[in-house]
Amino acid sequence: MSMDFHFLLNNSVSISAALLFIALVVLLLIHKLQEKNGITKKKKYHPIGGTILNQLINFNRLHHYMTDLAAKYRTYRLISPFRNEIYTSDPANVEYILKTNFKNYGKGWHNYSILKDLLGDGIFTVDGDKWLEQRKVSSFEFSTRVLRDFSSVIFGKNVIKLAKILSGAAGSGQILDIQDLFMKSTLDSIFRVAFGVELDSMCGSNEEGKRFSNAFDDASAITLRRYVDVSWKIKKALNIGSEAKLKKYIRVIDDLVYKLIQTKTEQMHNPQDGFSALKKDDILSRFLQVTQTDPKYLRDIILNFIIAGKDTTAATLSWFIYALCKHPHIQEKISKEIKEVTDQEQLTAISEFTDRLHEAALEKMHYLHAALTETLRLYPAVPVVSLDGEEG
Repeated sequence: MSMDFHFLLNNSVSISAALLFIALVVLLLIHKLQEKNGITKKKKYHPIGGTILNQLINFNRLHHYMTDLAAKYRTYRLISPFRNEIYTSDPANVEYILKTNFKNYGKGWHNYSILKDLLGDGIFTVDGDKWLEQRKVSSFEFSTRVLRDFSSVIFGKNVIKLAKILSGAAGSGQILDIQDLFMKSTLDSIFRVAFGVELDSMCGSNEEGKRFSNAFDDASAITLRRYVDVSWKIKKALNIGSEAKLKKYIRVIDDLVYKLIQTKTEQMHNPQDGFSALKKDDILSRFLQVTQTDPKYLRDIILNFIIAGKDTTAATLSWFIYALCKHPHIQEKISKEIKEVTDQEQLTAISEFTDRLHEAALEKMHYLHAALTETLRLYPAVPVVSLDGEEG
């Protein structure tokens, strides 16, 4: 195979553009022939907003591109050589899909084929009984007081660590990538809640944790790009380009996850090794206490928990800080409310401040809650939900 052919296969934009151009020309010719022969049906379709090539070109500003289309059309189609997609931001349509006729809309094979390499048979990829089982289990686990209290302690500790990093940067005039810091902080927290192990990607003291963090972010990015890269299956079959990298990143992720599952399983079987009840509050331990589950199942379900808790929280916090910087008067009001509720004038350390951020105190911070809610409205953590449904 020539180097030129390798180059073309590695260049997603080039091969996608070529395939799309050929396919769209063929589709147009077929449609014209049908019109000429009078065999086209009179059927009303939503307007065409663009093609998958437009998504690929605008990939680095995809949310802005999709928002512009939603503002223009509310409901529209994006066409591609292999499947056409309908996008809607109409509240009536969203309610119909996610509530009224929810059973008709699952993830489908298209989403599963894209996500399964990274997320396996987790809740974000499966339908039917598998989805129902995981929804039931996760709802029960996250509603338990033990897990909520355990999570609060973990997030509190990482907040102190995060605050110290920010305080040190502010004192020295250092420039920080706040989103990257939030991503690492939330990953450390949700990883500790999930596996009961300290990852410490925020400070980078754990080399294995650093490799996992980088691999997880890179694997997530490549998996997302599959939605607009029509050549990803070819690259996967030939194990080249981004798909070869994805395979390598998933191997790094799996090496650590399966090692932790094996270690935790052995500890559960040998409680005399110092594995006390206090160390059984993480999600993995709780699953192992209920049933001796297949390692692959545990890997999939917990990785889905991590991806759900990491990016959504970090992205919302990043947008929240961005919005506060644009509206200093809102920032002042929030700061005033926090000081009043926590009686901050008498505090001398960050740890004292976090100790006062209990549920009762947070429930009194109405303005802060409103500002976070408005941030989610303007910059939703999950801006697009991809589903397959029966036509009808």
